Formats: sequence, structure tokens, C-alpha cells
Amino acid sequence: RIDERKKAYQADITYGTNNEFGFDYLRDNMAVRLEDVVQKGYHFAIVDEVDSILIDEARTPLIISGPSDESTKIYQQVNRIATRLQEEVDYKIYEKEKTVALSEVGVSRIEGLLQIKNLYDEKNMNVQHHIIQALKAQRLFKTDVDYIVKNGEVIIVDEFTGRLMFGRRYSDGLHQAIEAKEGVVIARENQTLATITFQNYFRLYKKLSGMTGTAKTEEEEFIHIYNLPVVVIPPNKKLIRNNYVDVIYRTEREKFKA
Repeated sequence: RIDERKKAYQADITYGTNNEFGFDYLRDNMAVRLEDVVQKGYHFAIVDEVDSILIDEARTPLIISGPSDESTKIYQQVNRIATRLQEEVDYKIYEKEKTVALSEVGVSRIEGLLQIKNLYDEKNMNVQHHIIQALKAQRLFKTDVDYIVKNGEVIIVDEFTGRLMFGRRYSDGLHQAIEAKEGVVIARENQTLATITFQNYFRLYKKLSGMTGTAKTEEEEFIHIYNLPVVVIPPNKKLIRNNYVDVIYRTEREKFKA
């Protein structure tokens, strides 16, 4: 596997997906032996659908993670506590920001249930974090909207496409909180071992270029972030399409009747 990738990167031109290049970079940074490093340098990149990769998905993180040593019992415990708390009394929900804030009454109630003196003590900060995640799982993340439960597994639903995102998990213990809520097997939380965004990865290259049919509208961002001007290449043949002004109808029936 490593030998195959090394051979590919030794070629004058290496073709691949942005995910492959990004994860190879992360694995190289985690390598403990020089012979396990596959990439040889960052000289010139040509990115297809460049606006999608460098603008739309620019902040998308590539993450290599591994299981942590923390026990999963904490998620079941805080899930039981979260179900006993009352909205607007013990906590407040901010749906737009998808966050939860505990009230003083809620903090006192939690301290009583856990039999601790101070929830915000340094040694209890982890518990407080998990309770917040449990409340978010119960009040902000909806079954068959944000995720589905299939074959005893919580699967995230992409909010933009509606597709199931197999293998993807919410971070910071949120996925485990949802698993506790749904009563399925709770997997150990993963800890991030290495991460980089597409934006930061492609900025490693000395020369960066790309092509797409929709870059002109993003020209300002390309110049500001990557110092890349946009050049419009005219079509090979004269455009025969007629572009008419937009017409808006009051109802769908009127639109189809027109």
C-alpha cells in the first residue's frame, strides 16, 4: 500500500482526489519512520471544480482519529439526568445556534442528583460538558431529520442533500449522547490525532491553479484567500442560447399554464 502510493507520488504527474491527497499528508505527519512518508513535495496543483473544493468545502476538516480511553458509562448516566431536567427552568435552548445553557436552578439540581458540591469545579468540567451534549441530543437533534437509527446504529443525515453519511460521527461526545438517547450500543468517543482543512492543505503548494465553469462569481474570494486571479476562457463555438429575463408566477398552476 505504502509502496504503491510512493510510486504514484514519484511520478511527474500524480492524479487523485482531494481527500486522498489530504489524508496522505496527515498520515505522513504521523509517520515515525522516514520510509513511511509518501508525499515528496508541494510544487504545482491543478484542482478540478476548484470553486467547490477551495471555496464551498474550504473549511471542511480532514480528520484522522482513534478511540479514547474514556468509559461509555458516563453517557448513560448523564442521559438519565438530562431527561429529568425541565426546559426554561433548568436550561434554555438556543435553536438557531444549536446550543444549550444551564440555569442556576439547573446547576443546583444537577449537583443534587450527582451529589457534588460544584459542577463547575475543574474535576467536574467533563461531566458538565456531557450533560450539555445530552441535552442537545434530546432537544435539538431529531430522529429521521438529523439522523436515523438503522440496524442499531445512529447514521447522520446530510442537512444539504438528505443523503445518509455512513461512517461519519458527531464530535465532542454528541454522537455518543444520541446513541444513549436512542438506547443503542454506545461506541467510544474518538480523539483527533491529526487534522487539516482543504484550504490549508492546498495553500501548501507553491503554485495553485484550477478550472470550473462557475469561478467568476467567486473571483473576490479567490483573490483574497489564495491570491488567484480568475481568467474566463471563451467557448469554442458561438453561444446560440437565448437568455430571457426571469419571470415569477404567483402559483405553480399559473407557471405551468404559461
